[in-house]
Amino acid sequence: MYQYILFDLDGTLTDSKEGIVNCLKYAFEKLGDPIPPDEKLLRFIGPPLSASFQEFCGYDEKKAYKALELYRERYNPIGKFENMPAPGTVELCARLKKKGYILALASSKPEPLCVSICERFGFMPSMTVITGSPPGRDWSKADVIRETLRRLGLSDADKSQVLMVGDRKFDVLGAKEFGIDCVGVEFFGYAEPGELEQAGAVTVVSTAEELEQFILSH
Repeated sequence: MYQYILFDLDGTLTDSKEGIVNCLKYAFEKLGDPIPPDEKLLRFIGPPLSASFQEFCGYDEKKAYKALELYRERYNPIGKFENMPAPGTVELCARLKKKGYILALASSKPEPLCVSICERFGFMPSMTVITGSPPGRDWSKADVIRETLRRLGLSDADKSQVLMVGDRKFDVLGAKEFGIDCVGVEFFGYAEPGELEQAGAVTVVSTAEELEQFILSH
């Protein structure tokens, strides 16, 4: 049975669309580049941003890093709070902790931002560990999961008790690198149709209630 539950942040515990989209537009404006259509901007929610600037915009590594700096110029003071908890997730985390589950955050977002968002929206008391990218870095999901497992003191023998929860294929694939199951959530629909299933999610849920039922029954 699962004992350790690792949560993604953007698109999973919180709906970060408004802040991310506004800060992306700010970065493109500062660069003097045209602003992509909204359907492309939504694809930035989930994966590491530096990789997304390269993949979706064709930027080289240097320009992608500059775009990331500009993004954070607005995100750190303003964009991080253009955000709201996913319906029922604060209460879900509190109930799971009360039942004895060990909860952790595993996000590619810079760790200080993860901490401030969790504090603002009430997730902090439920989390044993909060892991994000180090300052100036943009870790992959696999990097974040590795560090989260280390902080929790888990070994290979414990991995069958660990469950990742995330809204994009990057969460599923990052978990698979460590032999960890991942539940896909479709709270806000930021994944492409069928993306989570194709990546290998053990199940896909649409509400916090469905997620709780899966965890408690496995």
